[in-house]
Parts: sequence; C-alpha cells; structure tokens
Amino acid sequence: MSTPAIQVSGLHKSFGEHEVLKGIDFEVAEGQVVCVIGPSGSGKSTLLRCVNRLEEPTSGQIFVEGIDICDPEVDLDAVRSRIGMVFQQFNLFPHMSVLGNLCVAQRRVKRRSKSEAVEVARRNLAKVGLAERETAYPAQLSGGQQQRVAIARALSLDPDMMLFDEPTSALDPELVGDVLAVMRDLAAEGMTMMVVTHEMGFAREVGDNLVFMDDGVIVEEGDPRTVLSAPQHERTQAFLSKVL
Repeated sequence: MSTPAIQVSGLHKSFGEHEVLKGIDFEVAEGQVVCVIGPSGSGKSTLLRCVNRLEEPTSGQIFVEGIDICDPEVDLDAVRSRIGMVFQQFNLFPHMSVLGNLCVAQRRVKRRSKSEAVEVARRNLAKVGLAERETAYPAQLSGGQQQRVAIARALSLDPDMMLFDEPTSALDPELVGDVLAVMRDLAAEGMTMMVVTHEMGFAREVGDNLVFMDDGVIVEEGDPRTVLSAPQHERTQAFLSKVL
C-alpha cells in the first residue's frame, strides 16, 4: 500500500468555545482529486487550512506524504513547500508585474537564480494560458486572469499537491470556466488535489471522491457521480436539492 498524500485522523478544531471541526477522518491518495462541498460554516475551509497548518488543529493527526505535520519537531516550511495553496482571494502583489509575482517566492523559498525563476514562471504562465500577460500588473487583469496567475504562482514552487479553497467563488460567472479548465488540465496530468468548491459540475466531472460536510463533520462521501445523483443521507439530499 502506498502512503496517502494526505491523511487526516480524529481532527478537531475549535475557535474559543466554538467547535468547527468535530472529528474528521479521511485521506487523499496520490494523484487523486477530492472535492469538498457543503453549506457555508460547515468547516470546509478550516479543514483545508489545517492540512497545511495555516490553522492549528486543537487535536487529532494530519499526515502529509507520511510526515506528521502536527509534530512539534516537524520542519513545517519543508512540508509546506510540497503543498500549493490557492485561495478565494488572489493575494497577488499589486506593485509587481505578473512575472515578478511568480518569481518572488521561487527566489525566496527555492533559492533559484533569477534566470531559472523566470524560465519556470514563463512555463507555468503558458500552462494557464497567460504567456502574453507577463508584463501586466494585477490591476490590469480580470479576476479570472488573476486567479490563473495565482495558480501559476503556486505551480512555480513545484508542489506535490494543490489545495484550492473555493477558487472560483469571487469570480464573475463568465470567468469561472477558464479557471476550472486550468484545474481540469492539472487533474489530467495527475496532480493530487483537494478542492473546496461550489462547482458541482466540476466535482462530478473531475473528482475521484466527493466529501459532503455539514456542521463540522463528514456526513457522506463517495464517488461524485453517485453522491450527486443518489445521495444516501437526508442532509446531503436537502443540500443538493438547493444547489443542483
């Protein structure tokens, strides 16, 4: 049995008195695309942020490629360098060009030379269909283009896996398709992905596993086509009746 890319066991997370995650167990195999759906406030984004320790778990274990990332001795920067993260907001530096945004982390984290960073950046801009916009500044791009730049920036650090936290939710509807197309291509190339999303079509078409969360627990999971067309749990049925 190969080691799972991500393995979560007994994960709890509280903010003060409020328990957001109430004992989460699941895993993501290498090369798998796992989509996480559920209502606002169900704990989806908190779960994703715990997977690379942007949030500190209250209890439980998280293993990334077999490494216990909750171990006080763990080299968190080394683990995080394997995990690309894309947020709802693009978090691009407004004073830097697209190329500059893609190079800065490579220079700092990967210690790449300027010429090597530029070469990697250009390769990833081409991958997301924005090769001709390398000299543009974020304010000159649409939201969809900015999000594709954010994906290219994450890819420029050569991650083993990608975490997406509702990457299309801040976009105008007509811009969503271009971002999802880039994510589809990544999935087709075998990138391990964990995607918190409201895009049910993407989950059905691209996902290998679908996780439905509500009120801090996993209510139901399984093959996306099965869960979306014939959900077993009453809570899943009620949620999907509103969004499909």
